[in-house]
Amino acid sequence: MKRLKEVMTTNVEYCTPDDNLFEAAIKMKRLNVGAIPVCEDEHLLGMLTDRDIVLRGVAEKRPNSSSVKKVMSDHLVTGDPGMDVDRAAQLMAEKQIRRLPIVDNGKLVGIVSLGDLAVHTSTEDEAGFALSEISEQPEIHH
Repeated sequence: MKRLKEVMTTNVEYCTPDDNLFEAAIKMKRLNVGAIPVCEDEHLLGMLTDRDIVLRGVAEKRPNSSSVKKVMSDHLVTGDPGMDVDRAAQLMAEKQIRRLPIVDNGKLVGIVSLGDLAVHTSTEDEAGFALSEISEQPEIHH
């Protein structure tokens, strides 16, 4: 059975909590991602999604210069490098998340998306199930 360390993306760019929303949005655009980890000294503090920027930033009339820490999600679900991919897919479905930050001793070491899980034959069913579970409940977004 494959472990997350075999499928995770390890070269993960991140924002700091003091970066502003404009800088974070530009970085997300450049990387073509909808979520980016928020770290300080490589320790994962939160995740910032495009949805966070819209709902907690723009919709609350926060200026683009507002810090990331004011709008990031800080209730995190994480995995560890030794977790098996089936368990990760199950966890992502249960928690309604599309991206799972991978931490080791509190430090961000990678990230896994549903797409990463879907390309591995042993997890096709689990990744498909996770995606269907997440997609079926539009009122819950992470």
